[in-house]
Amino acid sequence: MAEFVNVAVDAMGGDNAPLEIVKGAVDAVNESSHVKVYLTGKEDAIRSELSKYTYHKEQVEIVNAAEVIETAEPPVMAIRKKKDSSIVKALNLVKEGTCDAYVSAGSTGATLVGGQVIVGRIKGVERPPLAPLIPTEKGCALLIDCGANVDARPSHLVQFAKMGSVYMESVMGVKNPRVGIVNIGAEEEKGNALVKETFPLLKNCPDIHFIGSIEARDIPAGYADVVVCEAFVGNVILKMYEGVGATLIKKVKEGMLTSLRSKIGALLVKPALKNTLKAFDLEQYGGAPMLGLKGLVVKTHGSSNSVEIKNSILQCITFTEQNINQKIKEKITMEEN
Repeated sequence: MAEFVNVAVDAMGGDNAPLEIVKGAVDAVNESSHVKVYLTGKEDAIRSELSKYTYHKEQVEIVNAAEVIETAEPPVMAIRKKKDSSIVKALNLVKEGTCDAYVSAGSTGATLVGGQVIVGRIKGVERPPLAPLIPTEKGCALLIDCGANVDARPSHLVQFAKMGSVYMESVMGVKNPRVGIVNIGAEEEKGNALVKETFPLLKNCPDIHFIGSIEARDIPAGYADVVVCEAFVGNVILKMYEGVGATLIKKVKEGMLTSLRSKIGALLVKPALKNTLKAFDLEQYGGAPMLGLKGLVVKTHGSSNSVEIKNSILQCITFTEQNINQKIKEKITMEEN
């Protein structure tokens, strides 16, 4: 392994940039001596934020970028016209080989387009999916795809299953990960046209552990390690997860403050409850990697705070050390042969 895993971070992307982005980067390098962060964006703003912290100077580098791609901008046009933007500069660092990975809380569209146009797809990969980890009763599962390919075809979903299996086995250490396809029932004959066409292809795929259909209610219970779907369904699942989780935590906290007795009880159960709620906190899992590209591209929430940014940067270390791209390439090549 090289001395550092080099990560290009879009310092100007997201609702809380550059404040939370820079803080997350500093927290990451202070936690790990194996990572170096290249912060792309307006140098003066980045330098001003960095001045607030103590960190190992050799692990942070600023790459000036005068432009910012806003969320509302058409992504294809923005990538083409704003060559000096923080997103394009960061993606080019990955393309050139200076960096192993890219992390951004900025425009999802620009990241998806730039990932394919600038970094490029692994040969044989039809559509790179976004694949976040989501908490379950048994640990976590990979939701693939959650936002990149709304109009996916059966062959795309089969590749998602294969790439997701590689990720869960290599990064998360899950042996022979269980793959399920999101459906409205467990029966093979159920579902829309896409699911009905994809099911037999997954069933006859020898290099994945396909367990059949999985209903949405079974996802939090941990029935599958890799949850396969097209992006529209995946995005709805992810947003519902986030909404229910936030609401549940809020209602639990409110309930514990309703009376003196509940407040005393809250003090007694606080340590155990804190650990339980932490297990269902999406921030701890970092961002969603865009699998199937020649370099690692990670997209985090637009509202990401420093914790999620830090975890997104640190997850790049495992991804790089485990050589996931090469393993995906081998899996897809084996499929073509």
